[in-house]
Amino acid sequence: MPPSVALLLCLIFVYFLLRLERTETPRLTRALWIPTIWMLTAAGKPLSIWLGQSGGDDLSGSPLDRFAQLGFLCLGLLLLSRRSFDWSAAAKDHVWLIVLVIYMLVSIFWSDIPYVSLKRWIRELIALVMSFVLLTEENPRYALECLLRRTIYIFIPFSLLLIRYYPEYGVQYGRWNGERMWVGFTVQKNGLGRLCLIAVFFLIWTLVTRCQKRGFSVAKYQTHADVIVLVMALWLLKGPPNSYPATAIAALAAGLAVFMGLLLLRNRSLRMATAICGSAVICIAILGTALPLATAGKTVTSGGLAGVLGRDETLTGRTDVWAALLPSFEKRSILGYGFGGFWTPSTQEDAFGVKEAHNGYLDVCLGLGVVGALLTGLFLFSVFLQAKMALASDFAWASFCICFLLMVEIHNLTESSIDSFQRNLMAIVLFLSVSLCEPLQRDHSERMHQNHFRSKTDLKGQSQQTA
Repeated sequence: MPPSVALLLCLIFVYFLLRLERTETPRLTRALWIPTIWMLTAAGKPLSIWLGQSGGDDLSGSPLDRFAQLGFLCLGLLLLSRRSFDWSAAAKDHVWLIVLVIYMLVSIFWSDIPYVSLKRWIRELIALVMSFVLLTEENPRYALECLLRRTIYIFIPFSLLLIRYYPEYGVQYGRWNGERMWVGFTVQKNGLGRLCLIAVFFLIWTLVTRCQKRGFSVAKYQTHADVIVLVMALWLLKGPPNSYPATAIAALAAGLAVFMGLLLLRNRSLRMATAICGSAVICIAILGTALPLATAGKTVTSGGLAGVLGRDETLTGRTDVWAALLPSFEKRSILGYGFGGFWTPSTQEDAFGVKEAHNGYLDVCLGLGVVGALLTGLFLFSVFLQAKMALASDFAWASFCICFLLMVEIHNLTESSIDSFQRNLMAIVLFLSVSLCEPLQRDHSERMHQNHFRSKTDLKGQSQQTA
């Protein structure tokens, strides 16, 4: 099939998916597209790459991308102003989130590159503003479901298109071994793995939840469309031979196992299940922080973590990277190098040319120190507590939040995402934390959508009788 024909078919398919999604969410405002497009730019390739412009260096970045982010900030603040957003109430409802963001700002004062750190912190502020835009929707939780579905409907088909028909955009080759890697709509292989992790879990959760609500109407072909996109995401997740995102697959398997466990224990011993999940949230965070300290410069036995992930004894060179970074951490272990103040061209060279520690907990410690790691942990645990309290009123959504939080923590054992809200996994955690504080009138929403489809059916029947 010629690439131009494949592109046309992909555009038609995505348009059809978005039309189905719009039928599902008739009362959500069009302003929801602002955080949706922001999420697309945060998780995908920068605009400068798509337009063939210079991406700038690692410190200054691309002027085009900076202007785009500034546009999101202005639009978000304008929308919050028009909706009379109560900033003080939001601060009271999200104490640990606000404390963490303020500490990120304060840490700029001891950064060696304060101007660059300030620009990077403003991006965190943009993520916070996008989450508050979501909060101002009539039903924040349903709005977040809509946002996730839209991004999945766009990312997955277009990633498949780029890999198959536009490999100059969708395929990369390893710098050291030349192995073929799928990147799709993202910048690198692990970015595509994160997208597939989100897509597969969300779509399976959606299908299971929909089956449990037998009387709940959905748009025609909606379930069929979700199954097709799920198959696409699974195919992308497997990746080419010897280049699959092992961490994403392991995190997905754990998330699905916890979700099934919560479903089985829902009517039996839910309190015990949540206690186990809460302990897991704490233990995984401790394990993730200790992992680089215990294995830096060493080998991991094949029967342990390396065996689970299907990688070699150095976790594909990660233990060597951790060994190179630990001396820097020991120099400023308490307060770190300031938010966004550690990764520079010189530190990248010292760490074998990588731009992250391949361990989210170590990246947090490098930037914000042990203090910042503690605040990040408190924020993540506060999200779990919010989800735990929501289990009684909205089991489906609360279970999604708990499973997603555990997947993010597992994923950060050998990848980095919890150090910034600009990364799509942590951005979703941010959106979840905001949506969990709002009461969800699920019954009202379901009745509204059922009445919406009934009214369409009645109007169609009346028109046929008139004809």
